[in-house]
Amino acid sequence: MKGNVIVGQSGGPTAAINSSLAGVYRTARDRGAAKVYGMLHGIQGLLQERCIDLSEYITNDLDTELLKRTPAAFLGSCRYKLPEIHEDREVYEKIFEILEKLDIEAFIYIGGNDSMDTIKKLSDFAIVTGHPTRFIGCPKTIDNDLALTDHTPGYGSAAKYIGTSVKEVIRDSFCLEYGKGLVSIVEIMGRNAGWLTGAAALARGEDCAGPDLIYLPELPFDIESFGTKVKELLTKKRSVVVAVSEGIRLADGRYVCELGQSIDFVDAFGHKQLSGTANYLASYIAGEIGCKTRSIELSTLQRSASHCSSRVDILEAFQVGGAAVKAADEGDSGKMVVLKRISDDPYQCSTEVKDVHKIANDEKLVPREWVTEDGTYVTDEFISYVRPLIQGDVSPIVVDGIPRHLYRYV
Repeated sequence: MKGNVIVGQSGGPTAAINSSLAGVYRTARDRGAAKVYGMLHGIQGLLQERCIDLSEYITNDLDTELLKRTPAAFLGSCRYKLPEIHEDREVYEKIFEILEKLDIEAFIYIGGNDSMDTIKKLSDFAIVTGHPTRFIGCPKTIDNDLALTDHTPGYGSAAKYIGTSVKEVIRDSFCLEYGKGLVSIVEIMGRNAGWLTGAAALARGEDCAGPDLIYLPELPFDIESFGTKVKELLTKKRSVVVAVSEGIRLADGRYVCELGQSIDFVDAFGHKQLSGTANYLASYIAGEIGCKTRSIELSTLQRSASHCSSRVDILEAFQVGGAAVKAADEGDSGKMVVLKRISDDPYQCSTEVKDVHKIANDEKLVPREWVTEDGTYVTDEFISYVRPLIQGDVSPIVVDGIPRHLYRYV
């Protein structure tokens, strides 16, 4: 590489997003980039010219390993929606002036659907203006809803954490006797895609029956039918554990969480902040059946639990970061790196690049055939898909009994 590389992180963080950052940095330096800049808080920070030289923070192999094990976005994140080019050309001109000032040859953006929208718009502007900077998307999202890629870095670690946590909730729920039984409802992230919620089925094994019911947002949710199923289960067992997606909706399109509270916050991309689904359903069951209930919202723990990350996930995150730099160095632009599964047993996966225009602003949902006919569980095909992605562990680097992370001082 003759010029410099700049990299940013956007959207919700994951336990693996910094492994991709490490992959970008290491590969860029190996390919001859003089400098690798990090934009603080994504494209929004770049517009404010808030950038750092990553070589000041990643000085040796230990720093690289610490970064790979550090959750959340090391560079800081944002949810900033670029306007359409015809709406505000000045924003783009400002961005490209900054890129020219920094002598940027390759622009790498690590993120999900909305981040790929940014790559699409910037690469389109570069084509129109003949600007030489190349723009590549590096996939990231625990939601696993990016099109054209088998799965996304970050998903495997979140799925591993969910499967582990749901299994522990099941163990805990059988500890005590309750009069009319106990119903525990675990709320899981994912918005409109049920990949994360389906991962609750990973709790099932020789030593655990797994959750009793799993509800994905891909299918309409019927509250009365839900209450009937829970009541039937309580005639057979004293404890019931249910996994629900934060984004389950009624047949009329309303989110279940909206039944218990109004949703006031909407981000720049029009996404409502979803929370309270488990709490509403727990109150509903307590009122209908009169049993003890618990609502458990895994919340940010799903994406920040680096102590429970998947080795496969961390390695693949590093791999796609490197592949993004390689693609830009070889002349690609307006593309996103994707993971292509070669086999399940033994598990093998490779990388390639796809047109970001076919990925941005799209959502990959769980196939209907991977959900049981009655819509209350996932099939064995779903479990076979996700199980290879949670394999292996990444031992944290522990100091005084607590994992050590790499941190920024600016």
